[in-house]
Amino acid sequence: MTKWRTLLLATVGFNFSFLIWFSFAPFTGPMADEFGLSLAEIGLLASANIWLAPFGRILTGWLSDKYGAPTVFAIVLGYVGVFSIASAFAQSYTVFFVERMIVATAGITFVIGIQHVSEWFEEEQLGTAEGIYAGVGNAGAAGGALILPRLFGSNWSGPLFQSNWRAVFFYTGVVSILLGLTYFLLGEAAASEERRQATAESATLKQWIHTATRYGTLALALAYVMSFGLELSMNGWLATYYREAFDTSNLVLASTFAATFSLAAGLLRPIGGYVSDRLARAERDILPVFEGRYREQWTFVTLSFIVVAMFLMTLAGLSGAVLVAVGAGFLVGMACAFAEGAIFAQVPAMFPNSSGSVPGVVGGVVTIGGIVFPLVYVAPALPNLHVGYSVVAAIMIPIVLVNAWVYRPHIAAKATTAGLFGSRPTPTDD
Repeated sequence: MTKWRTLLLATVGFNFSFLIWFSFAPFTGPMADEFGLSLAEIGLLASANIWLAPFGRILTGWLSDKYGAPTVFAIVLGYVGVFSIASAFAQSYTVFFVERMIVATAGITFVIGIQHVSEWFEEEQLGTAEGIYAGVGNAGAAGGALILPRLFGSNWSGPLFQSNWRAVFFYTGVVSILLGLTYFLLGEAAASEERRQATAESATLKQWIHTATRYGTLALALAYVMSFGLELSMNGWLATYYREAFDTSNLVLASTFAATFSLAAGLLRPIGGYVSDRLARAERDILPVFEGRYREQWTFVTLSFIVVAMFLMTLAGLSGAVLVAVGAGFLVGMACAFAEGAIFAQVPAMFPNSSGSVPGVVGGVVTIGGIVFPLVYVAPALPNLHVGYSVVAAIMIPIVLVNAWVYRPHIAAKATTAGLFGSRPTPTDD
């Protein structure tokens, strides 16, 4: 293996994980018809799609440090495939709901791939490499929205299923199992045995607790809630939003509108990581208030961009023009992409020997946004489906302020050692 082939393998694995994770989103209409679901119940399904991810990401991040990414990635893709196939045959909505919750743990592969890539790339290339991995990987949601409704249209009549969504879950499950076997056979855990051992030896409970409670970890975890957590919620919700808020009954068209967000949020993510790398190498200040904290400055700019874009999303929706709303959704996706790339340029650079454990914490906490935000979008107290975006934007403002506090030079300098439970570093501190 080389680092570029490792990047390709991890990216393909995560891209498909994202596709199977959100494979339900384009088919909420026919599923609702078959199971008799209300709009609020569809929102609950979108939220439940992320319920198991927090613990799963934290656990698999640590397991990847301990046992290596290829083994852990293969196991996850294998059981996800089995439960996806099982969900295609579900006749009870309760059984279906539980099975899709398990399939949704495909999203925990994010931290496995982050760990794998960071074990092969040098610090000065981390932002770009992780941005490519996560960005192209995240685009799997867009691929699902664009490809699946076209391959499995409303008139689907296949050899096994008459329902298009059941066929989707069956065949994507088969591919998941095959991809898991491929990852196990071709993947190598690290660029060198020395690097593999250093990471494995740092994977202790004491070290995990220490790094998980540092100011840097906590601030970036909150920042990821408002960036990737937002992306998760939008991936599961936007197709329904464009269909219901603008009376767009065409399933393929609504999914295509939603895909513009997913494409922006995925494919533009490498830019966020690249800019962070570039500013760090050039030691360039773009916000003097955070002087000398080059990666942090760019992250703060991108977080502020998200807040502004979410307010614009409400204004665009209230205009009544669906294409204006689609354009605003693209801007939100762009803001998410830049922020996510910036955050995961910081994480492995700050904690090089905990490249799975810390991403596991950051990537696990993030799912709070994916769980809560869809419930805000469909809250009965709101006057319409457009206002929820502004409510979410208001929720994000305190997170931006917390990150601003941590990014101040005298706090940022000790952000990897100072934290909630004292600042005394352990012998293996990064």
